[in-house]
Amino acid sequence: MTYCVGLLVKEGLAMLADTRTNAGVDNISTYRKLRIHGNDGQRLIAVASAGSLSTTQAALERVRLGFTAPDTGETERLGTVPSIHRAAYLLGQAVRFTADEMEGLKQGDINFDATLLVGGSVGGEPTRLFLVYGAGNFIECGPDTPYLQIGETKYGKPILDRALTYDTPLDEAVKIALISFSSTMRSNLAVGLPIDMMTARAGESRATLVHRIDDHDAYYRDLNDRWSAALRAAQASIPQPPYR
Repeated sequence: MTYCVGLLVKEGLAMLADTRTNAGVDNISTYRKLRIHGNDGQRLIAVASAGSLSTTQAALERVRLGFTAPDTGETERLGTVPSIHRAAYLLGQAVRFTADEMEGLKQGDINFDATLLVGGSVGGEPTRLFLVYGAGNFIECGPDTPYLQIGETKYGKPILDRALTYDTPLDEAVKIALISFSSTMRSNLAVGLPIDMMTARAGESRATLVHRIDDHDAYYRDLNDRWSAALRAAQASIPQPPYR
């Protein structure tokens, strides 16, 4: 019931997340799923989440206040991690610990799994992007496939595969990501506006843009209409199949 995407191109990082959370067709709420920590020129850690909202919120609070790292036994927090890689590790362990803890409270068919996208830069290091699984393990985004998705991924994936490369300019990458969201929302009512987004230039520990796209956003409405029209025009321009 969510869609988040992170793009890591040569020029920098973009992360986008929808805000729809529901527990049935008559119980729809809006929650921020893209959170930014630091953003002070020394530390930029952006976290997008999909899955259990209670697990995500509890895990993030643990890491914000201080969480005992299993590999060192030391208490660490997002405000002191030395790298974005360490932030991804710490968040993964916090999600795993929180989900395991909540399993003891489980009643009925409740899923406490959560996945995260973690991106940014600490202390001027190269910008990196990770997908953190509920088990605590994670993978890193690379130039061959310069994006990662979580949540309802299948509807927005084709445009990313066809149009996005590592050399795509950052602003163009954001446009492609928004088309990916348009395609997803067209086919899945569990994903919806507003969309939270951030961008950061490569190697910088401060976001260049933090923005929310809502129902009244003129650019997104125009993009949505243009993409629909372009698809219809492309379909009409292809010759009829010769099979009889």
